[in-house]
Amino acid sequence: MANYRIRIGEEWQTIFVKGRDEWALLELMSMGELGCTPIHNPAPRWSSYVFNLRRLGVNVETFHESHRGSFPGHHARYILRCWVEPLEACDEAAA
Repeated sequence: MANYRIRIGEEWQTIFVKGRDEWALLELMSMGELGCTPIHNPAPRWSSYVFNLRRLGVNVETFHESHRGSFPGHHARYILRCWVEPLEACDEAAA
């Protein structure tokens, strides 16, 4: 479990994230404007992780995209739309 702070408007809020939800948050943070897809960032339940992050107040935008190949269809692309930083980094910056 790790502490993060997210910026909602002009306010900061502390959230606690663990497990696969934390993994998804870290993936979203590292991918920036490119975002994450289940195709390029495989995980069993991306939609669930994003749902859980949204319940914590994390702003994640979803785009639906088509894909081709052996198994054509649609997938989601998730893009982080708020500022998120590890709380430890905030504490170090204040020191």
